[in-house]
Amino acid sequence: MYRIGIDVGGTNTDAVLMNGDAVVHAVKAATSADVSGGVQSVLAQVISGSGVAVSALRAVMIGTTHFTNALIERRSLARVGVIRLALPATQSLPPLSGWPDDIAAAVRADVHLVAGGFEFDGREIAPLVPDEIRAAAETLAIHKIRHVAISGVFASIDDRQEKEAARLVLEVMPYAQITLSSEVGRVGLLERENAAILNAALGELGPAIMAAFQDAVTRSGIAAPFYLTQNDGTLMSAARAARFPILTVASGPTNSMRGAAFLSSVDDAIVVDIGGTTSDVGVLQKGFPRPAGTAVEVGGVRTNFRMPDVFSIGLGGGTRIDAEFAQIGPQSVGYRLHEDALIFGGRTLTASDVAVAGGLADFGNPAYVSHLDRDGVAACIERMQTLLFNAVDRMRTSNAAVPLLIVGGGCVLARERIGDLTAIKPPHFAVANAVGAAIAQVSGECDRLFKLVDLSREAAIAEATAEAQAAAVANGAQPETLVVVDVEDLPLAYMVGDVTRIRVKVVGELLLAD
Repeated sequence: MYRIGIDVGGTNTDAVLMNGDAVVHAVKAATSADVSGGVQSVLAQVISGSGVAVSALRAVMIGTTHFTNALIERRSLARVGVIRLALPATQSLPPLSGWPDDIAAAVRADVHLVAGGFEFDGREIAPLVPDEIRAAAETLAIHKIRHVAISGVFASIDDRQEKEAARLVLEVMPYAQITLSSEVGRVGLLERENAAILNAALGELGPAIMAAFQDAVTRSGIAAPFYLTQNDGTLMSAARAARFPILTVASGPTNSMRGAAFLSSVDDAIVVDIGGTTSDVGVLQKGFPRPAGTAVEVGGVRTNFRMPDVFSIGLGGGTRIDAEFAQIGPQSVGYRLHEDALIFGGRTLTASDVAVAGGLADFGNPAYVSHLDRDGVAACIERMQTLLFNAVDRMRTSNAAVPLLIVGGGCVLARERIGDLTAIKPPHFAVANAVGAAIAQVSGECDRLFKLVDLSREAAIAEATAEAQAAAVANGAQPETLVVVDVEDLPLAYMVGDVTRIRVKVVGELLLAD
């Protein structure tokens, strides 16, 4: 069954056309400032190069860094109204606590604390007061705020108050775009609330990017649906991605790691994805990225997504090198590599120029870097290898030899050995991220607190598994392909009544039309 995987990075946009497990054709092109035009260009290239008719395509899977970059660069963010259902609790830690000043200024949140919230066992802290919520909505309307984040204490356990609050807001602001914290986050009020606020801040950009992708797919003559890859390497529909763009922010490294596992047939390894701007290092466990064990920062804001444990350094093919070879990055020429790098006739010394001058790579015009000081080049290459080794060593849990997979278009910067590990470059390593998008599955997850008084641990896990399976099927997975990939049982000693937090994740193959 033919499908296309695309990864839109800050430097390059990669695309692969696959038939089952086989890569039929792959292309790599510089990312364009025009979202629709760039994606349409790689679609045209991969389709024409493969010789496969567009009518044979069954799906297009896209991974993008647009939303991550918007948060990091503090651009294209909408103003957000925040309504927290919590009083009389939580007043000492208001919304946006701990946010960097610049992103808080970009979001310009209008914050309202009202009565509501639940205890962990489902008891109400306080009932909703409809007039308070209507009054908050009226203030947001006066300020012409369209994007609203609603959070409630332990809403991940019981979302009824959040849903009722949303209904009341829509009575006053029928045009409002509302994000409920229970829809995007997990247990942990501040981190879940932060995720909801960030999602609301992307409320204008999400639909715009999805429309651009849809335009590119339609102009390419493809009638098949397209999907977005999300943080855990699984898929969601374009409509859901437009509503919840925050769920895509870690899709790039995840796609690369999943693609590396698929292309190498190695499920447990360290993966280094060297792109045009950064090198991202992560760990594969059973074919999936090792999840981060703590709260993950997105644009400097703490969230509690199920994010991959990735360490990034500012080293990629477009990384700027100073004339004396003393400073490596972290700035990059990005998608202008083919205009700015010396080997392409430009005037900026980059890591790619050093790699070509030092014999690690052979592309561009080597004559343009023949004048570079050989000792300086050699020393710079050594420092690059040290940067990569330190990043890899940081992610290791022991000094035991483990497989080391190197992928990404910038992997020419790495030697065959990094420290004590031998690097493996699988087939199609340069487009592993696009392969990861193309093979992405559909997931379902349950993250709940269970009180193990009248319920056994096994029964609680079974209940959580059933919820996760139902969620996966609702998201478009084939029921017969569902597999449990992660079960966590975390007893909470600080809570009374033998409370445990159980998280279950299942994945399955996407159900596609024949």
